[in-house]
Amino acid sequence: MAQPARESASAPGGVAKPARETASVPGGSAQPARESASVPSGVAKSPGESASVPSGVAKSPGESASAPGGAAKSPGTAVTSLGPAAQPLGEDDLALIHALQLRPRASWTDLGRALGVDPVTVARRFARLTRQGAAWVGLSPGPRLFEQICAAFVEIDCAPGAAARTAAALGTHPHLLTLERCAAGHDILATVAAADLTALSRYTLDLLPRVKGVTAVRARIVTHMFAEGGRWRIAALDPDQRTRLTTAPDTRPPRAGHREITGFDRALLTRLAHDGRASYQSLATALGVSLSSARRRLDQLVRLDLLRFRCDFARPLGGWPVAVTFRATAPPAELPEIGHALVRRPEIRNCAAVTGPYNLLLQASLHSVADVPRLEARLTAAHPGLGIADRTVTLRHDKLLGRLLDPYGRSVGVVPPDIWAEPASVDLT
Repeated sequence: MAQPARESASAPGGVAKPARETASVPGGSAQPARESASVPSGVAKSPGESASVPSGVAKSPGESASAPGGAAKSPGTAVTSLGPAAQPLGEDDLALIHALQLRPRASWTDLGRALGVDPVTVARRFARLTRQGAAWVGLSPGPRLFEQICAAFVEIDCAPGAAARTAAALGTHPHLLTLERCAAGHDILATVAAADLTALSRYTLDLLPRVKGVTAVRARIVTHMFAEGGRWRIAALDPDQRTRLTTAPDTRPPRAGHREITGFDRALLTRLAHDGRASYQSLATALGVSLSSARRRLDQLVRLDLLRFRCDFARPLGGWPVAVTFRATAPPAELPEIGHALVRRPEIRNCAAVTGPYNLLLQASLHSVADVPRLEARLTAAHPGLGIADRTVTLRHDKLLGRLLDPYGRSVGVVPPDIWAEPASVDLT
């Protein structure tokens, strides 16, 4: 089975091989998705998405590169209901997902050119994936944003039998970005962020312990984020296709612009959390500003490294059903070198220096549970100073960077992250 390939990692001796045969999930092999394939019974449209295909295709990236339907109509929590049918993603689906991981807001024309199909077909295919909750484009924090906020990995214990109910309640919190139910050690592992340490303290010390069902809370503060999940790539495109979609690094200095996140920025990010491909025009209309104002500020946020876009998908249906969290220790003097080396491995999604009894936390996406000890062996062999203290397999992702997920990893709703909100506003029931 092919391994995922990280865009930013150099591959000695060549680039990653295409993963055209890797859409399998436990119990069977994926079949290529036909464009005329019916939607599973009961599938509901996600916010800001439409089953229709635009009459035209995007001509310029960013301006008209939105998914059919434009921006979400409501900035609040949105939940849909998906039917029980869950089909593995086909090779054409994975190729489009990989293309969108490389260029999340590329025009249908550019995507179609790289994939060798016409733009309308690409738009229709992505509309089907979003309609089914199988893939979506959303937000990812830029590296400079971590310099302004305070993030933590929070381990949460629940009362017996209360984990599912507690996870559902916590999923509505805008500060709780990602939520995983774990196989051992603790019931829930959450990724939490707030405007500063004071706000994070209020949320983890004063509010989380009061949520019904929560019995214990342990926060590991992120002191440095080496990589977050938006940089992870699958390997479904051949080298030529990847080259067509890989843009040269922008070496120009950032445009002038304030780095503080404003109220307007928060409203903009809320819209983009629903639909990361929303056009500038739809954003301007929804926010009541001019097209140039919406375009200018969004471009500034990206150029200032405060904001990035990412394409996520239902990983269990795409061949990556296993998520594992390693807690490790590294000699403090070697921590930066080891951390930067780890993020070049194709399996690693997140890697952060943290406080607590271990100083490094890394998360990986894998094809099978049997890959967990194999990866651990490779990591410790490559870095003799790295000591892995614990490894925890995720039983279920309930939330991924603001997206509420079903047991198959499909998006069924959106709780837009708003880490600048006052933590006291969260629901404790």
